[in-house]
This record gives sequence, structure tokens and C-alpha cells, in this order.
Amino acid sequence: MKNQRKYLFPNVIELNLQAGRPLGVNIYLIDGGSEYVLLDIGQDDTLDEVIDLIRQLDFPLSKCKMVIATHADADHVQALAQARERLKTKTAAHPKAAALIESGEVVETYAQITAQNFSIPMPVCKIDVRLKDGDVIEVGNLKLTVWSTPGHTPGQLSFKLRNLLFSGDNIYKDTCVGVIDAHHGSNIPDYITSLKRILADDAEFLLPSHGPAFRKDPAVLQPAIDRLTKYQYMADFGTCAVSWPLQEQWEKDILAGKMPDL
Repeated sequence: MKNQRKYLFPNVIELNLQAGRPLGVNIYLIDGGSEYVLLDIGQDDTLDEVIDLIRQLDFPLSKCKMVIATHADADHVQALAQARERLKTKTAAHPKAAALIESGEVVETYAQITAQNFSIPMPVCKIDVRLKDGDVIEVGNLKLTVWSTPGHTPGQLSFKLRNLLFSGDNIYKDTCVGVIDAHHGSNIPDYITSLKRILADDAEFLLPSHGPAFRKDPAVLQPAIDRLTKYQYMADFGTCAVSWPLQEQWEKDILAGKMPDL
């Protein structure tokens, strides 16, 4: 039985919206006519539904050019190895994300968080294509331009299609950003650079990996940039911070023999 395709934008279907229920991470099917690609694939427990949905939309599995990982977090790519085999397709990722996926690394990918008694499998998957900033992926009659947008993770990618930017975990509609964590390889100065690049670009719409797509708005991006700029100097973010002015001044006071102001 065929389902009517629900295009979020021309050539773009988001599979959670298409399914009418949450599947986890946003999964974008980019329809190039003669072929298509998938941005992210989600987790093992939803892969059967994702594949059935693609079939119901009358997209032949053999026409999937590749499955692209926006980054290596387990909620985005746990099912990548199965998808590669079942779709008989290629996989693609940033080299730093590829290293984690090919080794089945569990800490940096958040597949395992020991302190919270959380653990899921992180199957090893070969990455066929390493993507770098400025690469162009041809999908039928479409062209996706690859952006390297590190910060959330070192291997975070975004993708430009006409006036659309598939922005990964960089920024969400509520001004939140993807998790900042030292165990995750997060880098706050890089994050700020990536957000400033998104803000300065002529993309009209941002399509994140979580939550709804939205019209790009400085009122969303600038508060995030301002907040992360402060984060660089806050002990809250541990080794992700650039420095901690309070501690630096405290050490100077100790050396100067100065007692605390009480």
C-alpha cells in the first residue's frame, strides 16, 4: 500500500512527520528524482519502520545513494550498519565521526553513560565516504553542499540545499544547542564559530536533527551565541571552558598575599 508523500519543502521529506509519530532523531529523505539520500538513520528499534515507510512512499530501496551521518551520536547512527546492509548502499560521515563509528566507540557517541546506568549497543559500521567542508554531494538533479560545523562534536556536519540548511544538532527552534560535554569532544569556541557561520549565511530555513524546522532568525541564533560566549569562562563547563577568571584571580591573590574580601 502506497502512502501519499508529505514534502516538508520541495524534495525534502522528514520521516517523523511522514510517519505521524516520533521515531527519535529527525531523518530527512532528500529526493533527487532518480535517487535519494537519507540524513541520519536513527536507532535499531525503529529501522524496520523507517524501511517500511520508505517502501510505502514508493522509493525503491536500491535508489538510496547513501546514508549520511550528521555526526556519530548513537541516537543518530546506531542503525547505520544494518541500514548499509539492508539498503545495499554507501555510508558517509566526517572523518572524525567515521573513526568513532568504525570503531564502535561508546563514550564519545553517548551509547554508554555509566553514571546514569545507560548503555546501548554501538554496532561497528564501515564508512564508505569521508566528507569534508565544501564537498558537493549530487543527488539526482540536486546538489548538497557539505559544511563542517564542529562544536557539539568534532565531526558535526551541516548540509546546504538551496535556501535550506540541514543544521544537525547545532541549534534548535527554542535557542537551545546540542549537548556540550568534554567526554563528547565538544568545543565551545568552535561551536560559536559554527553558529556565527549559520547566522551569516543566506539560508532561509534551518532543519535541525531534533525538533521542528524553522525560519532562520537572529532572535534564535544570537542568544545562543551570546550564551556560549559566556560559557567559555564558566566552571560549569569544566574542561570545555577556555578559562575560569575566578580561579585565575584567586591564584593571583594567593601569590600576592591578599586575603578574601568577606
